[in-house]
Amino acid sequence: MDARGLIVALRDGQGASPDAIRAFARGLADGTVSDAQAGAFAMAVLLRGLGDAGRVALTAGMRDSGDVLRWDLDRPVLDKHSTGGLGDCVSLILAPALAAAGVAVPMISGRGLGHSGGTLDKLEAIPGLSVAGDEARLRQLIRDVGCAIVGASGRIAPADKRLYAIRDVSGTVESLDLITASILSKKLAAGLQGLVLDVKVGSGAFMRDLAQAKALARALVETANGAGCPTSALITDMNEPLAPAMGNALEVRAALDVLQGTGGRLRDVTLALAQRLGVDVTAALDTGRALEVFAQMIAAQGGPANFVPRVDHYLPKAAVIRDLPAPRAGYLGGWAGVDLGLAVVNMGGGRRVEGDVIDPAVGLSDILPIGTPLAAGQAVLRIHARDEASCDITARAVLAAMQITDAPPAARPLILAEVL
Repeated sequence: MDARGLIVALRDGQGASPDAIRAFARGLADGTVSDAQAGAFAMAVLLRGLGDAGRVALTAGMRDSGDVLRWDLDRPVLDKHSTGGLGDCVSLILAPALAAAGVAVPMISGRGLGHSGGTLDKLEAIPGLSVAGDEARLRQLIRDVGCAIVGASGRIAPADKRLYAIRDVSGTVESLDLITASILSKKLAAGLQGLVLDVKVGSGAFMRDLAQAKALARALVETANGAGCPTSALITDMNEPLAPAMGNALEVRAALDVLQGTGGRLRDVTLALAQRLGVDVTAALDTGRALEVFAQMIAAQGGPANFVPRVDHYLPKAAVIRDLPAPRAGYLGGWAGVDLGLAVVNMGGGRRVEGDVIDPAVGLSDILPIGTPLAAGQAVLRIHARDEASCDITARAVLAAMQITDAPPAARPLILAEVL
């Protein structure tokens, strides 16, 4: 494997063969590619691109750089991935709902990134629950429950783990090709037979522009299909939190509300994603069967066996809980979404630097929908903080992120586009 030759070819816009790119991915995992070469590769890809075939080759190569699960089950093996946003706890609902409808869901998830929360962090708000994801444990969970939500083990896509760390310090995180390969290599290593993607767009998403979101969705769908996994995507609105809550324990509670029959945007996105996978989970949600599977999954992953009936006992509560009043009458016109997410991160609900310990109790709840008419002094949301000083700081940050308008804002659809 000629790493230098590959880098020069990409740098000069000559492209590279799929075999050379797959060999480079193997070198990332086994150490024959140096950090300097990995950084130069990432920069060349950012500036010149890989092309469709090269993107598929990198994705497949990183997928195959570690363990790739194989399943011999009497039901389909399906999953979803979201590009992240505010109050997005769909995974906690969709995984058990799909399992209740006869699907196997080996969901390999991640932690919070930037202003958005992570599924694993949300689950770890539940006492005792473990998201360790070695293959034997994942297979046992799928056999016993039908679904599991775990982190990637060190044996899943190790080439991606190495390249991701180098991208983070080399200014190459934004590459569409590298984003696509990173997301898909871990998901496809789970041995999926189908995948649906939820690509977020709006003020609270990583993609603010619809054209950019469509480009990412197309790259993801075409690459996953090219790597052998039937995949489609929805592009969904992220100009406001998907759930009426942000923060780890608060989003677990919001997910439970949907599993117990509550409607709204969170349920709507869950149903739409399941439909794109060819599964109707309406009955699973309405009959309580999805809730039963959720409770089984929590217990099987080390959480309390009686978590659902005693959720108020088990989920941590913040020391200070205070309503945030609207400063004037009008309409809730919108949010500076990233700023709203960072307000939760800065109060301890996420990590500002690697190694930060998350406070699972803090966050925002009872967030009113955009377009709600407001009276002066009416509660717009509720702040859950660790102390009065943090509550005051968060209140100022939320007010700065909030837009109050004199006229109601234009309605915006929840699902903006499909990419098949």
